[in-house]
Amino acid sequence: MAGDAWLKQYESCSRHGQELMEMVNEKKVQERQGANTAKISSQIRNGIKQFSQDFNKLRQDLIRTANYISSRESEIRQAMLDKLATQEKRLQQAMSNDGPGSGRAGLLGPAQYGGASGLSHDPWQDNTANDMSIGEIRDQQQTMIKEQDDGLDALHQVVLRQKMMASDIGNELDVHNDLIDDITDHTDRTNERLIKETRHIKIVDKKSNTCCYWVVAILLFIAIVVIAVVPYNGKA
Repeated sequence: MAGDAWLKQYESCSRHGQELMEMVNEKKVQERQGANTAKISSQIRNGIKQFSQDFNKLRQDLIRTANYISSRESEIRQAMLDKLATQEKRLQQAMSNDGPGSGRAGLLGPAQYGGASGLSHDPWQDNTANDMSIGEIRDQQQTMIKEQDDGLDALHQVVLRQKMMASDIGNELDVHNDLIDDITDHTDRTNERLIKETRHIKIVDKKSNTCCYWVVAILLFIAIVVIAVVPYNGKA
């Protein structure tokens, strides 16, 4: 279990998440000191993106290997993934909770940013808008959508393989059932033949016994006649 590649990837991903959380804390310290945090913010965003990719890969690998590990091991690994999901959520919340006066919302106010305009307020968008262009944001969203599509495709492939395996098993069962039916039919016919032959043997045996009785009776009759005739011939 210690040499399992999935567990090694999980440990690496978990350590990465802890490092990112330390960077988030460092970023908050720099903000309180009035330092420019654009660089560390960009590093954290890229790190969270990589963390999400590693997390999705672990989840896909677990789905693909679900048929090759025990149910208990699958439950344990799912609980480990839940911890990573919580870690990812905390990272995103930590990056988004920069206070009510940060980003565009603090400069323009709620009426101009996500307020009266009817747009929903996105704290993550507040932090990224200053350092990323619209094209980069769009590319990041497309990348996330592509990763989700890849995960769905992998799950779809797993379901298709399981469906094919179930179909093959069903076909094998049908073949075995046909063989069992043929064997049963042959056994029934053989049993009927045995019963018929046994009946014939009994009839032949009964006839043989009857013939023996007649032979013995004839021989006795001949013996009686011989015994009766021989003395008479002697007197003559």
